[in-house]
Amino acid sequence: MTQPFDTEKARASAWFRELRDRIVAAFEALEDSQAEGPMAGLPAGRFEVTETKRASDDGGDAGGGLMSVMRGGRVFEKVGVNVSTVYGKLGEAAQKAMAARGVPGIETDPSFWASGISLVAHMQNPHTPAVHMNTRMFWTPHAWWFGGGADLNPCIEYDEDTAAFHAALKTACDAHASDYYERFKAWADEYFFVPHRGRARGVGGIFYDDLNTGDWDADFAFTRAVGEAFLPAFLPVTERRRNQPWTEADKEAQLVHRGLYAEYNLVYDRGTKFGLATGHDANAVLMSLPPVAKWY
Repeated sequence: MTQPFDTEKARASAWFRELRDRIVAAFEALEDSQAEGPMAGLPAGRFEVTETKRASDDGGDAGGGLMSVMRGGRVFEKVGVNVSTVYGKLGEAAQKAMAARGVPGIETDPSFWASGISLVAHMQNPHTPAVHMNTRMFWTPHAWWFGGGADLNPCIEYDEDTAAFHAALKTACDAHASDYYERFKAWADEYFFVPHRGRARGVGGIFYDDLNTGDWDADFAFTRAVGEAFLPAFLPVTERRRNQPWTEADKEAQLVHRGLYAEYNLVYDRGTKFGLATGHDANAVLMSLPPVAKWY
């Protein structure tokens, strides 16, 4: 029997998978086209794909997804593009966290369903910025919402790259609501801040969560627009920087900045906490961590 929101869940899950497929193809094409620089002699990078499973307390089906990771490519030192659709019962800690966010009834019926795509790329060339993107849908019997965003994380900042990345995201936001870009840019600036370092982890982007205007189709359309904006926002920046010569000092700056990125993801990132707390595959959850980093 079809249950409420089954159609919407299926549409969202299918779209996250479709977006994953397009991004993986675009990144492998970028690897194929890299013919200059010190990494050009390497084999073109390819994604290794692994099925993931969510651990269920009762041993039953709790969903899972695909973890797609490329390591040691010509352009990408490490990049992961994961999709998942998971469901079941939230644990006590997760229930309390959801209740604190204002989800009604979650402590009496902790059933949930969540689907999304998550991407993090760490680049070979220190002049090419790392990047993060995700979009997701979350459902309980009491509420549903969308969330996501994208942010740029250069270790060597270029104003034109920052401006171009933000412009692409603003175009996507403006097509849906005139206030979305400013609201979600400010939210990203607050969310991607590392308190113990007193600085942002990058040059920002957009971030939104708990998006439920009451119009599921409109909110899903906006979430698709955010995902669709990613490649037009990121690929031109990558192509502009991927052949730029770098020094040992540039590489050192990249490794130190990666340490900042790792600190944020392990200490503050909401998605990391949720994934580990709800029993999802730990390797998939921690895919965002850089392959090599430094601390002083």
